[in-house]
Formats: sequence, C-alpha cells, structure tokens
Amino acid sequence: MRNFLVKTIANAGALAVAVWALDKITLTGDSTAKKIGTLIAVALIFGLVNWLVKPIVKVLTFPLFILTLGLITLVVNALMLLLTSWVCGKLDLSFHVEGFWTAVLGGLIISVVSWALHVVLPDED
Repeated sequence: MRNFLVKTIANAGALAVAVWALDKITLTGDSTAKKIGTLIAVALIFGLVNWLVKPIVKVLTFPLFILTLGLITLVVNALMLLLTSWVCGKLDLSFHVEGFWTAVLGGLIISVVSWALHVVLPDED
C-alpha cells in the first residue's frame, strides 16, 4: 500500500511540473485545495491508464520499439497522456492536454520528473 501511495504522489508531482511548465496542459480549479484534489485524481487515472493500457500498446508495437531503438516510447507516453486527458474530460475533471506535440513534451517531462521523484521518495518492495 505504501508503494502505491509513493507512486501516486510521484505521478501527481510529475503532472504538476508538466502543468506548470507547459501552457497547453491545463488544470483549473476554484481553490488550491480543489486543484490538489484534482491533481491526485488525475494521477490515479494516469497510473491506471499506464497499468492497464500501456503494456498492451507496448506488446502490439514491439516491432516499432526495435526499429526505432525505443524512441517510440515518447509516442506511447504521449498517447497515454492524451488518453488520461480524455478520461478526465469524461469524468468532468478539469485537466486537459491540447495537442499531440504538447503531449509528447508533457510525457517527456512527466517521465523525467517521475523518475527523479522515485529516486528521492522512499520505496519498499
């Protein structure tokens, strides 16, 4: 359970950095508490999308991973971020990613920040 909380906090922090760094990734809310709650909900959805959908996409695109030497990972991460944005729209959460290239850059930022936070935050296996 602690590992789940650490990963959720790391995802929320990484998403917050992407929202802060990119104008076309938006998170709106009336108050700071509402924004934090929305950010945690988005982090949970993002984690669920990465847990359910990403392995399937990786298996289906395995030849492209070999052909591009793994660079297709940027596209897969962008698609997961766009899917998260779409699900958030369906659930009336105020998180939106505008455009594919914004999603590519956002996915790159989220990957780097998430990795850095996983290094810093405690993790039990």
